[in-house]
Amino acid sequence: MTTNRPLIIRRMGLRDYEPVWRAMQTFTNERQHDTPDELWVLSHPPVFTQGQAGKPEHLLAPGNIPVIQIDRGGQVTYHGPGQLVVYLLIDVRRANLGVRELVSLIEQAIIDTLSSVRIDATTRAGAPGVYVGEAKIAALGLRIRRGCSYHGLSLNVAMDTEPFARINPCGYQGLAVTQVADFVKDTDGSELMVTIEKLLLQQLLPQLGQYSWIDVRQEFE
Repeated sequence: MTTNRPLIIRRMGLRDYEPVWRAMQTFTNERQHDTPDELWVLSHPPVFTQGQAGKPEHLLAPGNIPVIQIDRGGQVTYHGPGQLVVYLLIDVRRANLGVRELVSLIEQAIIDTLSSVRIDATTRAGAPGVYVGEAKIAALGLRIRRGCSYHGLSLNVAMDTEPFARINPCGYQGLAVTQVADFVKDTDGSELMVTIEKLLLQQLLPQLGQYSWIDVRQEFE
């Protein structure tokens, strides 16, 4: 992987899904060869997102939770408060990363993060994401445009997982879903989110390669 690449990390808090998605598209369409890579770290209010190949039969009973058709790969998933979302706006050509390599390093960063809080997680062949036993704890979905990635990962930390029962998560009927809070007891949900975010970034950044400088910003501009 190349060196001398800058990175901006934006901590965006709780944000509605669609404006963030549109902002990712705009950023990717307008970025230049020297535009710094960015990681957007945030959570969303309750929303179902349906990937490009998404089949309507996997939406079982969305109820009052909105469904947004989007441009990442994969099927339907759920986002909600207490779920850690990291969007990776990476110039993959400049970083000399293949798509499969990028997916694998994201998965490994999640696995290593969970290991640091004594959760034994793994991947599954042909089913992107991270699993604890038979239950999914993290989902991945990427789009590559103009040699650059957007969308990213969602890791269930301390959330209401009931809405996952309203869909076939990622297109798998009856797939169980779990979260960090099921294994790390007696920890406040907001504290757990802060801890897991810190650990995940510590694991993810080295996986992405060497950056010449990293700028952490608390607000989205």
